[in-house]
Amino acid sequence: MHGNDEVLVAGVDSSTQSTKVMVCDARTGEVVRTGRAEHPDATEVDPRAWWDAFGSASGGLLDGVSAIGVAGQQHGMVTVDERGDVVRPALLWNDTRSAKAAADLTEELGGGQAWAEAVGSVPVASFTVTKLRWLAEHEPELADRVARVMLPHDWLTWRLIGGEPVTDRGDASGTGYFSPAKRAYRTDILHRAFGGRDPALPKVLQPAEPAGYTRDGRLVSAGTGDNMAAAFALEAADGDVVVSLGTSGTVFGVSETPAADPTGIVAGFADATGRFLPLACTLNAARVLTATSTMLGVDLAEFDKLALSAPPGADGLTLLPYLDGERTPNLPDAAGSLYGLRRANMTAQNLARAAVEGMLCGLAAGLEAVRAQGITVRRVLLIGGAAQSESVRAVAPIVFGVPVAVPPPAEHVAIGAARQAAWALAGTDQPPQWRADTVSRLTEPTAEDIDEGERIRRRHAAARARAHDV
Repeated sequence: MHGNDEVLVAGVDSSTQSTKVMVCDARTGEVVRTGRAEHPDATEVDPRAWWDAFGSASGGLLDGVSAIGVAGQQHGMVTVDERGDVVRPALLWNDTRSAKAAADLTEELGGGQAWAEAVGSVPVASFTVTKLRWLAEHEPELADRVARVMLPHDWLTWRLIGGEPVTDRGDASGTGYFSPAKRAYRTDILHRAFGGRDPALPKVLQPAEPAGYTRDGRLVSAGTGDNMAAAFALEAADGDVVVSLGTSGTVFGVSETPAADPTGIVAGFADATGRFLPLACTLNAARVLTATSTMLGVDLAEFDKLALSAPPGADGLTLLPYLDGERTPNLPDAAGSLYGLRRANMTAQNLARAAVEGMLCGLAAGLEAVRAQGITVRRVLLIGGAAQSESVRAVAPIVFGVPVAVPPPAEHVAIGAARQAAWALAGTDQPPQWRADTVSRLTEPTAEDIDEGERIRRRHAAARARAHDV
């Protein structure tokens, strides 16, 4: 029962497939109302579909809400003209048509080291800067119309408050033309990438700084990117590394110092609190499991049973699950491959197990890369839809080689956005403390598990090396 003095805030998660709205108690973080609406699951989407989905998802939920925060999928390119009209459908993070533009830009600026020093990351097809280069080269007439460039969460926040567009340093750090270390745009990089054009960019707000107000008087916070919001919801501490298994897979931890990985494996993002968020991302995560279960003709519950009935290592079967190309490593044109196939191991059980191990090995490689950037790994916090899979929970400690904990299922991105809204509303130096430390700790890996995990990762690394050679 909520008292009359309750203060409510709403968090919005505009993800690749849907928009979720979480209404929370601003003091405790308790979720009191939820809404969800689907929008096109594609690599190119008219931003107005997100606005329509927000309207549907929030319908009847916002009564009594004092503040709203928006978190969106990172990297997408939203372009508008002088009138504020959308120039073309937004290119999203998972659109790989700008892979050549990424390679060209990397070379033009002097290689990975130069990019890492300039903006903390080496561009891949996901980054906004590469999509702008693609637009300039392939649709120059549309590029000439572009007056402003925004990210998905920027555009939704702008629709809520009007006025001048704003962003935050967390989401801005994924554009490829913002330096997290210097907390400033690199407009010279944008100018080069966009064929000499200089579109306006959103003002970068401080983490707790309000963006403005809706027409009906609700405060709107700065918003942020989806990974930053998830870390903020989890209140990730030193030694915690978050592994998120959604449409894509991400590995990230919070750091006091900016990362700059010249190999491009780790993106040197900023977080939503004023710190930094070194992150490695794979394109292939939960969909590896759903695609494999579909191929086997079983539902996900039966898929789990099959995977758990196979031995660790899947009798030598190794799946390289680059079903949609791959971002880490940067192989946008790669395809999935199955190695070690023999008559004796051609079973549904082994294939299901190989799918789980292959997906997790991609994230394990990201875990090692993040560790190499100075992040301490004491435990993994496993989140996302696939974290609820029994086979994933069983295999993860073996593949990662460290204790794995699973927070209660929640819409962490939307809750992180709501927590940011509560922070902006309170106007305090520190954000409200919401998260109770209630995580499900899985069995810690035994010495035998660690040895088996090393063997699995070695086979996966050998398969990755073959993909590089193709």
